Amino acid sequence: MKIKVRVPFLDLRVTDEPSRRELLAAVEKVLVHGRILLGPEVELFEERIAAYCGVKYAIGVGSGSAAIFLALKALGIGSGDEVITTSLSFIGTANGISLTGAKPVFVDIREDLTINPECIEQAISSRTKAIMPVQFTGKLCAMSKIESLARKHGLIIVEDAAPAIGATMNGRKAGSLGAAGCISLNPMKLLNACGEAGVVVTNDPVVRERVIALRYNGLVDREYGHYVSMNGRIDTLQAAILLNRLDHLESIISRRREIAAYYQSAIKDVVDVPHDADGCRDVYYTFTIQSDRRDALMAFMAERGIETKIQHPLLMPDHPAHKMSDLSRFPVGNRAVKRVLCIPVHEKMTQEQVEYTASSIREFFKKTS
Repeated sequence: MKIKVRVPFLDLRVTDEPSRRELLAAVEKVLVHGRILLGPEVELFEERIAAYCGVKYAIGVGSGSAAIFLALKALGIGSGDEVITTSLSFIGTANGISLTGAKPVFVDIREDLTINPECIEQAISSRTKAIMPVQFTGKLCAMSKIESLARKHGLIIVEDAAPAIGATMNGRKAGSLGAAGCISLNPMKLLNACGEAGVVVTNDPVVRERVIALRYNGLVDREYGHYVSMNGRIDTLQAAILLNRLDHLESIISRRREIAAYYQSAIKDVVDVPHDADGCRDVYYTFTIQSDRRDALMAFMAERGIETKIQHPLLMPDHPAHKMSDLSRFPVGNRAVKRVLCIPVHEKMTQEQVEYTASSIREFFKKTS
């Protein structure tokens, strides 16, 4: 068939000439002053991200995965400890926990794809030290319930807010809801670098100082090795790019929410669509629909030039690196990985592309009903 409109899942090109000039000027400034590592743009970026997230401190790091590892290590989590987390996330969540020497303890999810607080409580043991909720798809978890559990059992909350910068719950922003928040800023995220980058946000000055040391091989004052760690610093070039793009973050979120609202109205009767919970603002890193006919729908969309993704086809405890013999304890997660499909929701979409995507989904169900 002749494809009417092509719809990429993401468009990482910089085709807008004013935006291109702004980014090139930011890079040129770094090349001129020459402070490629931890230059002045890094400190300014950290100040602005902290203010945006509503916390006292932000520490730029090399990636979202590095943020998870460094935040956990800064909070003293290591060998013999357990960290309870969701079964459905990118494997970087589990890897970050395991790299500290701690054990990730996976629990099931709710129908909205976020961690189930009831399952968290059932998984708490004498070794449990922290809970790591993942703000999956750009939606905040049931954080009030998780905070209550943490207080009740004396546990630390470390947010994996990798895809959720700007998401809010009763005015509180992603990353500000625990002892530390870990945010990814890679090219696929709403606030995106031109390469790998991440940030740890916190209100704790001790955590801040430890992460600063840990991101540079555990060195204090760049000379004295106090901790065993790795090189996980953010590059000045990425900080400069992110400073520029931070100015546009709210407009990006606004456009994604407009597209999400259109989808919610247009296709809610043929697939399960995500919605904001009361008091929440989702940022729609992905717009993840669910359907029992997911695979056929995905193929149909590809035939029409619409790129979709499955995030994620495996639960974390089903990966060889974290393989569990018994996956029956994740009934909601097991069902979800067979049904989830992410459709394009990026801010560069034209209204024609949005409407074509929605109408194609409707066409599939009309033809195959």
